[in-house]
Order: sequence, then C-alpha cells, then structure tokens
Amino acid sequence: MESGLLADDGTGAWYSRRTSRWQDWPAGRLLAAKQQLGVTISVVIPARNEQRTVAGVVTAIARSLVDEIPLVDELVVMDSDSTDATAAVAARAGAVVYRASEVAPDAGSFPGKGEALWKSLLATRGDLLVFIDADLTQWGPHFVSGLLGPLLADEQVRLVKGFYTRVRTESDGSTSTEGGRVTELVARPLISLWWPQLAAVVQPLAGEWAARRSLMESLSIPVGYGVELATLMDTVAGFGLDAVAQVDLGSRAHRHQANHDLAVMAAELMMVAQRRRPGGLANGQAGELAPAAVRLHQFVRDETGRARQVSRPVPVAERPPAASVRAGE
Repeated sequence: MESGLLADDGTGAWYSRRTSRWQDWPAGRLLAAKQQLGVTISVVIPARNEQRTVAGVVTAIARSLVDEIPLVDELVVMDSDSTDATAAVAARAGAVVYRASEVAPDAGSFPGKGEALWKSLLATRGDLLVFIDADLTQWGPHFVSGLLGPLLADEQVRLVKGFYTRVRTESDGSTSTEGGRVTELVARPLISLWWPQLAAVVQPLAGEWAARRSLMESLSIPVGYGVELATLMDTVAGFGLDAVAQVDLGSRAHRHQANHDLAVMAAELMMVAQRRRPGGLANGQAGELAPAAVRLHQFVRDETGRARQVSRPVPVAERPPAASVRAGE
C-alpha cells in the first residue's frame, strides 16, 4: 500500500510515519533497547480448544525469543474454558498456563477472548504486552519482535497493530490472500463512516498486537471479540492517532470460522462501535447489560430440511479498567 493512496482523507502522513515492516526490528537490536530502558516483556496467548496448534506457537517463541535471544521475560497462555487438552499441551511446550476463570475468581468470569486478555492483566507483570493468537499455522516469532519494535523505539507509541497477507487454503488445495470477512464487511465500513481517522489502519481486528501495560490497565475491555476494535478506538480517543503504530508482519494463516460464528463477532463489533459513537451508550453502561440481553437470531436447516430459527447470545459486557481492580485488591 502506498501512502499516497490515503492522502485525500488526511491519513497518508500518519501511514508514512507510523508504518514499518518486521524486518526493521531485528531481535538483537530490540534486546539492547529493552535492557537500556529497563523494561520487561510478557507475551500472552489467549486460547480456547487449540490443542492442535498452541504448542507450535509456544515452542517457536520460547526457542527464538526466550532461549536464543532473551527478549521475552514471560510467556503465558490464558486458557479460556477449554474442554480439550490445550492447557496441558501449552504447559508441556514451555508456557505458564492460567485458566482465565481461576484468575481473580471474586470478579467472576465471562466466556470470551477479551475476558482472557483482561484476566491476563491481573496475572502477568510485563511492562510491554504482546498478544498472539493460539491458532496460527503460518507465521513466525518475528511477529513478536516486529510488534515490540515501535514500543521500544518511541515512548509516544502506546499501541501497535500487526497486519499481514491472510492466507486461506481453499477446498481444491489452492491458496488465496482473501480473508478477514468481518474486517471487510463490518469493521472497515464502520470505520469509514464514523472514524475516518482510522482508515489507514490496515487490519484493525488483527489478533496480533502489542501495547503498554499502562495503556491496557486504563481501558475498559469488552469480554468478547470486540477487544481489538475497542482498544484501537479508545487509544486514539484518549491519546491521539500518533499513539498507534502498525507493522507489516508478512503472511499469516490460521483456522477459519463458520459464517454463523463470524456473525456473532460482527454483532459484538457493532455494539462496541455503538458505545463509542458520540451520543451512543456510555462505557459506564457496559457492565449493566447482562450477557444474555442481546441475542443474534439465525436460521439453520433441521433434519427434515426445514429452516429453523436459532438464537445465540452476543457478549456485550465490558470489564472495568484493570487498574481500578488492582487498586481495590
């Protein structure tokens, strides 16, 4: 993408200033910067029923960025109510494993990715946090070092988003770089309509990103898949667009979800956007909405071939800033 393509909406200058490639951030140089700054780094991998892939993610990071180059101080898997062997597999691979429901049990527990990330703030200690999905099948440890680069190089940067070519294997064995259905059909239209200043963020919903702990502990966190969009919007609202950077991580492949599951994610994003629009629901109201208060109605065919309506809850709760929880401990 050329920054000139973005000049008309005023985001081209930000793109040029705040976009880099993973190759710009060699791990050895980052280690020297980390030691000079005296900061610590935690990698957090939220996981739910990912026993097939989580060991590969953990092992690659542990070998490259813990053993060979000691850039990462803490490698954590947050197990989100898995019913398979995710926790055991991750522990054998070298991660410290926490069950999200067992962290701060007095605070209760919600299902969802955002909940796992929020609980990770109470379980980890790193000054800088890197979030990596557990279902990756094509990626590399450079995802971690690339995302850390802008945080270690510029104290003004608080949030770093990754972006990449998304590789999808088709049923005939061919590959396609198409993907990101929720991004293209929901997130990008919302951003273009109501937050055009974010239009130069290539993949606002990317599951690979990094942030300063001080930022994350100051934000409300949606318990579901809205966490990435909410964090981006709230960071820019509180600190301006230059608090965000993005890094081209190359290519990425992972397990893809069914359309019905993606529809729930889309509904979550719409709620996140509605809360953050001027005149929308205030963030303080987020916790007042019960998880079952919003439902998505869909249709499936039953065993007789008839269309049958089903409804699924949409996670709408948001956790308060973790700093406020820590203060009450």
